[in-house]
Amino acid sequence: MRDFTAELKQRKQAGLYRTRRHISGPQQPVLTADGKRLLSFCSNDYLGLANHPSNLEALRDALPKTGLGGAASHLVCGHHEAHHLLEERLAAFTGRSSALFFSTGYMANLGVISALAGRGDTVFSDRLNHASIIDGCILSRAKVRRYGHGDGGSLAAMLAETSGHKLVVTDGVFSMDGDVAPLRELAAVCREHGALLVVDDAHGFGVLGPRGQGSVAEFGLSEEDVPVLIGTLGKAAGTSGAFVAGPEVLMDYLVQKARTYIYTTAMPPALALATLNSIDLIEHGGERRTHLQSLIARFRQEATALGYTLMPSSTPIQPIMVGDNWAALALSQALEERGLLVTAIRPPTVPAGEARLRVTFSAAHSHEDLDSLIQGLADCRHLLVGEGVAV
Repeated sequence: MRDFTAELKQRKQAGLYRTRRHISGPQQPVLTADGKRLLSFCSNDYLGLANHPSNLEALRDALPKTGLGGAASHLVCGHHEAHHLLEERLAAFTGRSSALFFSTGYMANLGVISALAGRGDTVFSDRLNHASIIDGCILSRAKVRRYGHGDGGSLAAMLAETSGHKLVVTDGVFSMDGDVAPLRELAAVCREHGALLVVDDAHGFGVLGPRGQGSVAEFGLSEEDVPVLIGTLGKAAGTSGAFVAGPEVLMDYLVQKARTYIYTTAMPPALALATLNSIDLIEHGGERRTHLQSLIARFRQEATALGYTLMPSSTPIQPIMVGDNWAALALSQALEERGLLVTAIRPPTVPAGEARLRVTFSAAHSHEDLDSLIQGLADCRHLLVGEGVAV
């Protein structure tokens, strides 16, 4: 029998052991974690909508009309008119012909990739794609080829030597580095080589592009350029669930073939109605995005001045590169002792030797909140001498 206890011990010894925090109260910049009030810089609530009053009101108003549970799968009797209204809104907002509402972003990636590719096909995946994309590729049973991170030339060479059905999958914004995929180049390469492009815009939706339409819209790419767009609603939208948007024929195909859509209970319809409200907030949230960008720009300037090594990101995801697992944990703990919650990210979430602190910003943060973070980083920078940080 496999020695699970020994494996857990090894993880602890390598600085890779993970624990869950107990959060009480709503998700917001100042939250309560394990009974302690902390100023959080590690949530994906990029626009501060997870606790927005009008979203809470929309959910309260919806519950008496829809009830709570979805009660059945979409293809039995769980496809509520609220789900349909949300799908129509998401399609219109993203400039797509049609959309499907999934339970989570993970389930969307698993379902889409495994439905659109199979045995005898080839899936091309960016080396830094999210775990859900990696797992979707494995589940598809297609041949999987990984191309260099953001390297359109590497992808083009691989596509040129591959025959048959080809699927290219990439994150729009990479969740651990915060950089944006070269989507215009990838779209051109896919057109040239007859490949179907799938973009998971989990971390770009609501934040980038005109009116927060995402990274695909930021590059001005149409449904023809990016036939399959995936987005999550538990990040910038502040609610829950995910969506896939694209041509009607592909959405119909997914209804028939995507197992994570077919064989699961539909999301609570009240959440779909609350998400409709959230999309309105996103669409008219220019001031939130402007404020968010001001926080990001100031953080990059001041953290760099302190000697911290940042990654080339203009998004709310601002990793501080550390390298060593234990050093990343020590910096995270020292910040927590100063009332700041910033999570240490370690392998296998990131490559070995690339442990980091993943700082994330929300439009709900104030510049006073940022003052506290910068002061904490100034107080703790001595911890990283000799760990690749110039101080």
